[in-house]
Amino acid sequence: MDELRPWLRSYPNGVPAEINPDEFNSLKELLEDSFQKNAGLTAFSNSGVAMRFEEVDQLSCHFAAYLQSDTNLQPGDRVAIMLPNLLQYPIVTFGILRAGMVVVNVNPLYTARELEHQLSDSGAKAIIVLENFAAVLQSVLSKVKLEKVIVTAVGDHFPIFKRAMTNLFVRHIKKLVPSWKIEIAESYLKAIIKGKNSFYKDVTICSENAAFLQYTGGTTGTPKGAILTHRNMVSNVLQAAAWAKPFLNGRGDLVITPLPLYHVFSLTANLLCFINLGGHNLLVTNPRDIRSLIRELRRQPFTYLTGVNTLFNALLNYPGFSRINFSKHKATMGGGMAVQASIAKEWQAITGRPLAQGYGLTEASPIVSATPLDMFKFNGSVGLPLPSTEVIICDEAGTAMDLGKVGEIHIRGPQVMSGYWKNPKATTDILSDEGWLKTGDIGRIDEHGFLYIEDRKKDLILVSGFNVYPNEIEDVIVAHPEVIEAAAVGIPDEYSGETVRLFVVRKTPLLKEEQLMEYCRKNLTGYKRPRDIVFMDKLPKNNIGKILRRELRE
Repeated sequence: MDELRPWLRSYPNGVPAEINPDEFNSLKELLEDSFQKNAGLTAFSNSGVAMRFEEVDQLSCHFAAYLQSDTNLQPGDRVAIMLPNLLQYPIVTFGILRAGMVVVNVNPLYTARELEHQLSDSGAKAIIVLENFAAVLQSVLSKVKLEKVIVTAVGDHFPIFKRAMTNLFVRHIKKLVPSWKIEIAESYLKAIIKGKNSFYKDVTICSENAAFLQYTGGTTGTPKGAILTHRNMVSNVLQAAAWAKPFLNGRGDLVITPLPLYHVFSLTANLLCFINLGGHNLLVTNPRDIRSLIRELRRQPFTYLTGVNTLFNALLNYPGFSRINFSKHKATMGGGMAVQASIAKEWQAITGRPLAQGYGLTEASPIVSATPLDMFKFNGSVGLPLPSTEVIICDEAGTAMDLGKVGEIHIRGPQVMSGYWKNPKATTDILSDEGWLKTGDIGRIDEHGFLYIEDRKKDLILVSGFNVYPNEIEDVIVAHPEVIEAAAVGIPDEYSGETVRLFVVRKTPLLKEEQLMEYCRKNLTGYKRPRDIVFMDKLPKNNIGKILRRELRE
């Protein structure tokens, strides 16, 4: 037993200590292997329309052929995708990878400024965009170097009648497509037809070639592009699959995918992992529409669901959630932000399954650790490091600390990025010569190897020399029966350096500040108590539902 990896003693039966990161030379090889093994099974569905593995194989090959024959793009060129969760997303993603090109995921809700930065920084030569967002793209075209724009509509992969009705509804009834005009634009369906009539040329891809340029959220400044190689992504898919296989059948399992696929958590944990396992991804286009999501969950029993704490909270607070059929439900995995204990407790009470939790970051493809899927009680940890992953806790000097000590989390493994795109200084700042990734997260490892996140380094509140972790305060506050959501931030204070300000979304106006202050006095030691409380209708969140403490501080 490796004493430097105490988590191995806590591994569930059937989970290996190591994976082979070189089992496939590229994501292209992994995908083609999955298409062959899972032929005949449903791979994806969206809005009641299903697509089998062999269809995805065929259509992605057509799109790859189109890129090869109808554009000037070459292997290694960057191709941007600006799509929500639609059937088009896996097809174009897999097509780009099979052509040996690099995927640049773009948040469709980006402003013109944000879009211009990402397209310029990545040097993307082509983009696939939903027509709903084409007007924003049009506004930056003169400032970027795109050679090809492929425009798709929501219903492009629906049967003809449903396609026509859906696109009519989106364009003219809901008026969700602002007017746009792009001279170099080509229709997605025409691109697929052109590719079908062309010849796909197989490409050789090196494991160290870039597969994705995945941009960080930019919460600490200008977003940076993490270079995730084929080896990085293959490794993380195999790590996640090894973790899941003892508990999930994989083949034929229904996986609910509400988080956007352009976010690296959903990209790896749902899209790529369950393609490898032979699962059926149900793509949810608009997860903020809780009513529609509930309707999807009721339609057929599901096996697996990923999400974030805010999504789980919204589901639990929606009437009728408890009446969903959970008979085939095996696991729910939370990521992107801390899962709160009160939410986990209520989730398990209703679904009969614990709310598991994972930890990761863009620079690690992204999954670092996960709760064992056979653990029947929420323990507040983010689980155990995945196979072939090393984790240490370091002090400010970068020296490894003993178990139980709180410090910065450093990780090493085959899923760790090769560096930041065109940013050697930022790469050197975060990656050591020995391959350790300095996460900027504060945590500890217990004697059983479980990793606990105390907080983000930048979110830490320092009150009179005492460390105050926002996550701890928020966990306490949301346990109050009249609180829906909460966020704690540090604000300057001339006496204590910083003090705590609490932002709260309450269920009714009946909850008053003095009542909540009294609750804090009973449940939090003095320096952790908020100086003041701000009631809000909603908290600012990013595209996956993570609360943006940065905006609250500003």
